[in-house]
Amino acid sequence: MNYNKKSVLDAAVSGKKVLLRCDFNVPQNKETGEITSDKRIKAALPTIKYLLDNGAAVIACSHLGKPKGEWKPKLSLAPVAEHLSKLLDRPVIFANDIIGEDAKAKAAALKPGEIMLLQNLRYDIREEKNDPEFAKELASLADIYVSDAFGTVHRAHASTAGVAAYLPAYAGLLVLKELSVMGKALEEPARPFVAVLGGAKVSDKIGVINNLLSKADTIIIGGGMAYTFIKAMGYEIGKSLLEEDKLDYARSMIEKAKEKNVKLLLPVDTAVGSEFAPDCERKVVKVSEIPADWMGMDIGPETIKLFSDAVKSAATVVWNGPMGVFEFDAFAQGTEAMAKALAESGAVTIVGGGDSAAAVEKLGYADKMTHISTGGGASLEFLEGLELPGVACLMNK
Repeated sequence: MNYNKKSVLDAAVSGKKVLLRCDFNVPQNKETGEITSDKRIKAALPTIKYLLDNGAAVIACSHLGKPKGEWKPKLSLAPVAEHLSKLLDRPVIFANDIIGEDAKAKAAALKPGEIMLLQNLRYDIREEKNDPEFAKELASLADIYVSDAFGTVHRAHASTAGVAAYLPAYAGLLVLKELSVMGKALEEPARPFVAVLGGAKVSDKIGVINNLLSKADTIIIGGGMAYTFIKAMGYEIGKSLLEEDKLDYARSMIEKAKEKNVKLLLPVDTAVGSEFAPDCERKVVKVSEIPADWMGMDIGPETIKLFSDAVKSAATVVWNGPMGVFEFDAFAQGTEAMAKALAESGAVTIVGGGDSAAAVEKLGYADKMTHISTGGGASLEFLEGLELPGVACLMNK
């Protein structure tokens, strides 16, 4: 896949109307509707400011939640417009519809240096169906399309891919950073290149492991998915998480890693719990000695050392997925140790969205990472080497 895309920096935006796809799918308080984290809104600010400062009229758009084509007042983007206006310290005009009379009139009257926000794109059922008519009407509001919602580029929706058929399509600064940092890490990594994979299920990471086996020097496997590999090696895993139907896959990956001369590091010891509860009894055992009625819930101290050493000698590290049940304090040590190892490594460190990003932020290591991906699903598909529809549709350099 070509990651070398034209960006807003290559576009002549002065005096142009720009349809800007943002990711304003922010968490809200269910009762009050108050925005509980504005991280995604702040992530869009560099592109918005660049466009406004360079004389563009910005027509921002996003989805929020899953209204499935219904006009649900609780999922209106009006509070986002209000919040964005505070962050930008200038008015954000809000359209009460998406491609209706209000949006069309406000878009037509929009002047350079002004910004408006359309109502929730998913209020129209055609958005998620990538309906060409809907995409065409969206595109008709503007002269240029800019994609800056990395969290949605793995979906082929009207606003993420469809509109590019009708407008010149560029990457925003956020998408540009994702593509350049992650694209380079996968295509021309500084070596040794170490991939750290965790999370609950092998099935979620099959594509990632397949792709990275031909790219990485070392693949580290922790989290719940490790127990399927441990079982595949012939050990008993008690009540630990197991995907029975993935045992053959795990065996073949162990073989493939040997063939390709890739180091596959698996846990050598594990912190087990007597039940799945934050206050359960905890002990550390070798992976070959997991008791029958206990479950593996984190990597053990020897494994932490093994994995940390591999990370510290790396030049590029990609991390996706926690090492254990890090929501429980007693089983957060493995994930914390990995975050610390990445922070201290001196390597190019990329944390791929979701739980790993949350862990790094919670532990205060976020500013020590080269890059934390803003898209969970998108960064996963990126690591799988899949073509992302919302990136494929952008103009190549």
